[in-house]
Amino acid sequence: MYKIHPKTLFVGQKLIYLPSCQSTNDEAARVIATNDAVEGLFVVTDRQTAGRGQRGNVWRAEAGQNLTTSLVLTPSFLAPTEQFWLTIAVSLGVTDALAVLLPADARLRIKWPNDIFLDDRKLGGILIENTVQGSRIVWSVVGMGLNINQTEFEHPTATSLQSRAPLPDGYDLPGLLAGLAERIEGRYLQLRANHRIGLQTDYLARLFRYHEEHWFSADNQRFRGIITGVDEAGRLQVLVNGTVQGFGFKEIAFAV
Repeated sequence: MYKIHPKTLFVGQKLIYLPSCQSTNDEAARVIATNDAVEGLFVVTDRQTAGRGQRGNVWRAEAGQNLTTSLVLTPSFLAPTEQFWLTIAVSLGVTDALAVLLPADARLRIKWPNDIFLDDRKLGGILIENTVQGSRIVWSVVGMGLNINQTEFEHPTATSLQSRAPLPDGYDLPGLLAGLAERIEGRYLQLRANHRIGLQTDYLARLFRYHEEHWFSADNQRFRGIITGVDEAGRLQVLVNGTVQGFGFKEIAFAV
């Protein structure tokens, strides 16, 4: 049995554990459709067979070694045009929870729009799927895949907590999920209270390659640019040849 005891008001107070499933996001959406969902519900699995990532990528993780979960939220205080604020809050909550487990020299960053990077390697990813009614977001399913105890990966650019800060017996996944619930709720309540300046400041402080010159690709072209921020719509702001340009989720990529 998968049990957690977070010190929260609602995040993580209800949990559905599935030994295996295709996608925790799909399972959370199913619970919402049957009117059995409450805000703060976690759907967690040991083995996800068809996890999704940003840009249509597939998320693969070794069974029982990592955190694969989806969180149900009801951010009706957000308009559809404000949905990136939820990405900011969740990304900060995740990095808040992970940062306390890492050594001081670890470089934990949020790679726009919402990948979690550690020392230039991917530690995890977040996929938020929203249900909109009228001018409000009524349901959000926040999918999270975080590499925790796995140490061997298909891709050399992946890493994990155990790879970077090993523990003799590995990390306790339920305990880590409880800490994640507490940190995400803190950031979510900060957003609900409309404390957006603080959220934006903290997000930019953790933004991968912020104010660094780097290679990018867009429209089949490769160019040098400097990330200057993220606008209200969640578009990445990049300084290119003296002009700041905004790019949506699938319009730009980091290039090698």
